[in-house]
Amino acid sequence: MKNVILTITAIVFTVFSLNAQEKKEVNTNAPKIEFEKVIYDYGTIYKGGDGTCYFEFKNIGKEPLILSKPRSSCGCTVPTWPKKPILPGKSDKIKVTYNTKRAGIINKTVTVYSNAINSSIVLRIKGKVVAAPKEQLPIKKTDKGATPINK
Repeated sequence: MKNVILTITAIVFTVFSLNAQEKKEVNTNAPKIEFEKVIYDYGTIYKGGDGTCYFEFKNIGKEPLILSKPRSSCGCTVPTWPKKPILPGKSDKIKVTYNTKRAGIINKTVTVYSNAINSSIVLRIKGKVVAAPKEQLPIKKTDKGATPINK
């Protein structure tokens, strides 16, 4: 009998505590960030090549957008972002530089934090870094038995 009373009390307490929680109001005027694309594919690039790409975005909200420091998944990926607020309807871009000194597969992320409704967005870069081909002169094929003709 004690177990039944305890169970009913726990259920009633849970129901009332869930109803008592305040519901957060969504600010309909808040900034909202929208990226043209969230994945950048380098394809195949050479070791030591240019590992820079840009992610363009727009503030589609009604208040200024302020970006916090974006965080990359490792030290080989460095994001650069606009420090000034982006006004409603305006666009800007985040520059991401990947260090191409190491050959291999690229699969890194940059998480962008802001005061927008969609406060964190994950950007991704992918591709493959390969060793640059060695430079060599083209080899001219000749007939071995041919002799020059002088006229």
